[in-house]
Amino acid sequence: MFTESAGCSALAELATIVAVADRPVTDSPALGPCVVGSPVADHWARVEGRFREWAGRPGLRDRLRAHLRSLSPREEMRVVARSRETTTHFAWCLRDEPAEPFTFWLHEYKPQQDWRQGYADSIHNHRYHFCTVLLAGSYVHERFDARLAPDGGSIVDTTLLRSTEAVEGDSGTMLAHEFHRIPKAADDTLTFLVKSRAVTPWSLSFDPDTRTSHRHVPVESRLEELTNTL
Repeated sequence: MFTESAGCSALAELATIVAVADRPVTDSPALGPCVVGSPVADHWARVEGRFREWAGRPGLRDRLRAHLRSLSPREEMRVVARSRETTTHFAWCLRDEPAEPFTFWLHEYKPQQDWRQGYADSIHNHRYHFCTVLLAGSYVHERFDARLAPDGGSIVDTTLLRSTEAVEGDSGTMLAHEFHRIPKAADDTLTFLVKSRAVTPWSLSFDPDTRTSHRHVPVESRLEELTNTL
């Protein structure tokens, strides 16, 4: 597996910074305590603090552009193979090292006229925590409270908590149990994200118009089930 050389890439630098968040520090009491050996996802507030500091430095787009331009053809193929298209954006996986408890992504939003109804613009949560910074453009971000069924496997109802317009330079954090949606984004909107590894086996989405809830299980976790049904 390809690993970037330390010091030669913005992503390698960020990976080092986030990895440090997995160990206790004594020079940043504002970020809160950390338990030695606990997973990064268990103290995401520390990751958030370090990510915001790193992302707030000038020239982030230039650093990410330089990283992409430095990729060899083989490395470019790996990025493409890890990435995917969604109904609202292209999700580019820039870094996914198995030994690291996080991944780095660039989300390239499609023009609004090309959006299709789907997961991203439904009310939904994620299987992982993430921090994001808006590199270009803007979008409407809505946060919701969700009332779940007793078994936790579906959404019964949702309540809008707040709606804000995020603009270039804004950053934010979503935890796996929190619900949100992005109903609208300006053309050419770009975001950069750091995601934890999955902390739950599935995510949920809810269509407020039809009041339909769906549970989303990743295909990679269904191999054993597939084998058993053959």
